Amino acid sequence: MRLRVVRFQETGGPEVLRIAEETQGVPGAGEVLLRVEAIGLNRAEAAFRAGQYFEQPAFPARLGYEASGMVLAVGSGVTSFTAGEAVSVLPGFAMSKHGVYGDWAVVPAEAVIARPAGMDAITGAASWMAYLTAYGAIVDLGGIGAGDAVVITAASSSVGIAAIQICNMLGAVPIALTRDPNKADALRAYGAAHVVVGTADTAVEAVARATQGRGARLVFDPVAGPSVLALAEMLGQGGLLVLYGNLSGQAAETPFPFMAAVGKGLAVRGYLVFELIQNPVRRAAAIRFIAAGLADGRLKPVIAKTFELDEIAAAHRYLESNQQIGKIVVTTGLACHHG
Repeated sequence: MRLRVVRFQETGGPEVLRIAEETQGVPGAGEVLLRVEAIGLNRAEAAFRAGQYFEQPAFPARLGYEASGMVLAVGSGVTSFTAGEAVSVLPGFAMSKHGVYGDWAVVPAEAVIARPAGMDAITGAASWMAYLTAYGAIVDLGGIGAGDAVVITAASSSVGIAAIQICNMLGAVPIALTRDPNKADALRAYGAAHVVVGTADTAVEAVARATQGRGARLVFDPVAGPSVLALAEMLGQGGLLVLYGNLSGQAAETPFPFMAAVGKGLAVRGYLVFELIQNPVRRAAAIRFIAAGLADGRLKPVIAKTFELDEIAAAHRYLESNQQIGKIVVTTGLACHHG
């Protein structure tokens, strides 16, 4: 059976993405074949498509880390899943080898998780990358607890909103930073205790007021670049600055905030979600925490917009427009009937 997959033959903008018709794949040892229902979009995939990711594509390349759907078949050695199960895909593999943009995907069984009864495909595709990323910084690395202030930059992203919700689960104080005044009310509605509109440089005093001069315990930042100096000023004594992305495109020019770091005993930490996913103990703790939050409604993905698979280039353009609040999801139209 020939089905659609998204491929690209060269790096570049969203226009390089093409829909190809291909025969459905076969799972190898330790792999699972999925009928994909919904795909969650991530900035990492846009960077991969553009040739600006830490992993380089092998052409003709597939892409995509996060999806939900139904198990069609399993490879040898896979005993944890059977055909017909509803599942989600965690971002635990190299996109150069596996990609989930399409009607089908073959992924490692260890990157698959059962989708809870009652969870729809869109939620199943919109949850894990964002919540795992935010959990890894805030809980796993940061050890954030009740009353701790957490500064969240690019707060309207899916990861930013996940971070706000996780802070509220912990009784912490989420301080959302956004450059777009039109997003302020939504961020408050989604649980931000304080919203600061402006650049990092202009936000230092507002964060100081919000923390009553104590400074934040953690800054969670996907932007990098020169703004790191201002972010370090927002931290209190012994604070932690976690850098997990390069939205500025200036990673190579990111300064080390020496004076603030030495004066306040700060730690600056680079972080990617894969270090959490690849550690069985840390991964299991993260999944327990997130599953509990999803089950009782304290964690609930915000869906910014949905697109159809044939609109994948438009979906990527929207991803890079910074208009969205929350997660962008692409659906295949292949609704599955789960037993």
